[in-house]
Amino acid sequence: MKKNIENTIRNIQQHLLQMQNAEGSWSFCFENSVITDAYMIILLRSLEADEEELISKLVNRLWRLQTREGTWKLFDDERDGNLSSTIEAYFALRFSGMVAKEDKRLQQAERFIEKNGGFHKAHSITKFMLAVHGQYDWKHLLPIPIQFLLIPKIFPVNFWDLSSYARGHLAPLMLLKDLRFQLRTNDTPQIQELSRFISEVRYSQRELKLFSKINEGIQSLASIPSHLHQQARQFALEYMLQRLERDGTYLSYFSTTFYMIYALLALGYKKSDPVIVKAVQGLKEMACETKNGLHIQNSPSTVWDTALISHALQESGVGPDEQSIEGSVDYLVRMQHFKYGDWALESGVRPGGWGFSESNSIHPDVDDTTAALRAITYAAAGNPHIRPSWDRGLDWILGMQNRDGGFPAFEKNKTKSILTSFPMDGAEAAAIDPSTPDLTGRALEFLGRQAGLNNDHPQVKKGVEWLKLMQKDDGSWYGRWGVCYIYGTWAAITGMRAVGVSSSDKYLQRAKKWLESIQQKDGGWGESCYSDQEKTFVPLSFSTPSQTAWALESLICIEDKPTPAIDLGMMALLDMMSGTKGITTQTYPTGVGLPGNFYIHYHSYQWIWPLLTLNRYKEKYG
Repeated sequence: MKKNIENTIRNIQQHLLQMQNAEGSWSFCFENSVITDAYMIILLRSLEADEEELISKLVNRLWRLQTREGTWKLFDDERDGNLSSTIEAYFALRFSGMVAKEDKRLQQAERFIEKNGGFHKAHSITKFMLAVHGQYDWKHLLPIPIQFLLIPKIFPVNFWDLSSYARGHLAPLMLLKDLRFQLRTNDTPQIQELSRFISEVRYSQRELKLFSKINEGIQSLASIPSHLHQQARQFALEYMLQRLERDGTYLSYFSTTFYMIYALLALGYKKSDPVIVKAVQGLKEMACETKNGLHIQNSPSTVWDTALISHALQESGVGPDEQSIEGSVDYLVRMQHFKYGDWALESGVRPGGWGFSESNSIHPDVDDTTAALRAITYAAAGNPHIRPSWDRGLDWILGMQNRDGGFPAFEKNKTKSILTSFPMDGAEAAAIDPSTPDLTGRALEFLGRQAGLNNDHPQVKKGVEWLKLMQKDDGSWYGRWGVCYIYGTWAAITGMRAVGVSSSDKYLQRAKKWLESIQQKDGGWGESCYSDQEKTFVPLSFSTPSQTAWALESLICIEDKPTPAIDLGMMALLDMMSGTKGITTQTYPTGVGLPGNFYIHYHSYQWIWPLLTLNRYKEKYG
């Protein structure tokens, strides 16, 4: 096996090195579900833009992703199909003007939509898109006045308590709802008949309590109601415009930018306004090629991929003085943030983080920052020009720890649980930015392995204590940003081991037993996207390279010598990586953007995590 491991490591290294861009970065397509492709078609058609070639390519991709039953899915093993995805693809295809209304494939989709409850059962984001185009009644959406945006930060519930992701979407959505905006063209398809009758909406006690607190906050605002209304609209507009990136996008996300464009139109901006024109161009630049054709990414992952790949190559023996590594380090240092963003309102530290994509300059996150710091660690040790970047990044990470000891994604202490009752689908996962086991574990792994801190450090100790509290009864940890319990468990184990928690620790031993209990018959590991919806482990019918690598690295961290589970897993991983191009034929989304609604194919993962795990095995066991 030793020779096989070394050959596989070399093959992966060579493959990755050949894919590096001239500027030192790596670009893999951040491939998500059909939502961005469908919305791009809808946006271009509603703006009456002359983009026939682009629309045609996106239409082709939608057709390739349709199932035999006429539906669209978020992931392969999703039963039947996904209602929101099917509505989005159906509306986009109708709007494209390139498909006959009578097309049998569309009629199949119609039957699925009607059978599954119509528009009323769709995700809130889908309903907003339909309402903007006159296909859904605004009265069924977001029963919170726009004046909510003005409630002062000192009040128990206010706009600033929401996560940055939620705020980014809420500013344009509240404007659109407040103005009851509709944009219809001569070509807008009329599909209201699929909306079905809706009975009176009933709100839960938690939702009613939230509404009451918001109403109290609005009542406390001392101003003439009409002035408040106008102030709130102006606030929403300024919030968006102040967060435009250099490529014209709003917070460097497709979804936020899409709704911002309509919000600007609702406020009277012309379709030809430079802000809108540049925003659309920024979205077009998010296009990438996939095996199913052209795809619009929600946010390109170049910084993330580059940081992970550079670190994996260095860990597996590619020296920091190699041209490829020097190029990646230079690139990453250039991508460091030096602007204050919303994160600074709570943390009080100077800028020094990294974001996910190249255009992102004000919205850094903990995971990208630790990834970038791992990649520049060796260079920082011997280069006085890079060391200040590393130091700033470390300060930023330590400054982002939540009060409870865990780490968030984007902003600290956005943890008011009442906001998870916000009347939007997905609010339980997106309305706040709490500590998560995966982010906390990854932060600890960096702090231990690269920064040299251990469990004696007060912040590290607090992080470990929080992680132990979060372990599930079966021994696993939930992973918010990856699929799902394997991901969270890997992050927690590797993080605690890196800061000196003993492998005999009862929490780690319970986690080890759980990982061994879910190993597949082929020796690998595979987990379904259903896990993060059902909040319990759901196995896949096959193993994936990244999940197998995560499970294996976890076990290698704990075991002093190879066990039967490790040996079987290593053989499975080597087998997956032994295709003609060193790649498995099985692809499956192993990243999560929004549980139950947005999953990601990180195409770099099938190289990065196996490379790191193979090297960990080689390092530890010889």
